[in-house]
Amino acid sequence: MSLVTLKDIAKEVGVSISAVSLVLNDRGDGRVNPEASARIRAVADDLGYVPNLLARSLKTKQSLTIGLLSDGVASTPFAGPMIAGAQTAAAEFGYLLMLIDTVGMTGLEAPAVKALLQRSIEGLIVAPDYHSYVKLPRVPRSLPIVVLDGRPEDEAAVTDWVVPDEVGGAFTATRHLIQAGHRRIAMCNLADERYIATKLRRRGYEEALRTAGMVPDPALHVAATELTAAAARETTLELLSRPDRPTAVFCFSDKLAFGTYQAAAQLGLRIPEDLSLVGFDNHPFVAESLLPPLTTIQLPHHEMGDWAARRLIGRSQEAREPRDPVSHLAHCPLVERGSVAQLPS
Repeated sequence: MSLVTLKDIAKEVGVSISAVSLVLNDRGDGRVNPEASARIRAVADDLGYVPNLLARSLKTKQSLTIGLLSDGVASTPFAGPMIAGAQTAAAEFGYLLMLIDTVGMTGLEAPAVKALLQRSIEGLIVAPDYHSYVKLPRVPRSLPIVVLDGRPEDEAAVTDWVVPDEVGGAFTATRHLIQAGHRRIAMCNLADERYIATKLRRRGYEEALRTAGMVPDPALHVAATELTAAAARETTLELLSRPDRPTAVFCFSDKLAFGTYQAAAQLGLRIPEDLSLVGFDNHPFVAESLLPPLTTIQLPHHEMGDWAARRLIGRSQEAREPRDPVSHLAHCPLVERGSVAQLPS
């Protein structure tokens, strides 16, 4: 099916092509009579006319399009708000967000970038599927890049990036348990060094303990071998079976908290009466589904997507090549539910 052209509309209305062009580009006032102008717009709507953005971009030197190259983000409902945040911010400025997701398949990145460049994007957002170091794709030096939920692998790269405040979020989670009267607070971490967040969240956990005048106990820091509930259950079964077991656990993620719930149930421990828990992520399919619902830290996916798009559009409108990259730590707030109990003083 061919696209409707200005010529088609002009023929239908009985006016010149130039008159149609003036009206549809909002330049017809005083140059095309109001009745003809209204008729042109009505016929354009009836025929389903859409402007040829590629042709327009050749004239204006602006495509008003930014690209988003993701690796599994679009296929992960949990991280979908990142795309929604970027798309909403782009629309606010009159930009179109064009998304390609490589879904973890090697060899797709180069043709994906080429496809985006062929559509004259004015900037590129690169989004890995979790907070990690990112090897930037090869693009013209004049094209701005923002890394969403990641950091450039090359520290010298002039590239802006946004990530969650992992340390601050873990500090908030641990402080919440301390304020509830807990003193033996464990952390169920993840033993996978691919995740930058493992060290950062442990740092926040320990900083909160020290701030409260407590000395972090290495024996209360345990790590699951995988990011699964089954691995966490195996790890925390041993932790919660100790005679001096902790009264509270901060978990690296909601999935690990899920496994800790299972371990507690297996040992006959009630949550939150016998054991308080705080997770991290606010995973929509985990945190609200547990009984009791899980108190957790919100990953600010929407805020990060919004920041990335706004930053990229700002960069694309700069007259000169940027010199100083900007990074942003997005705030990770606490979401209180029912998994933390106040200990008697």
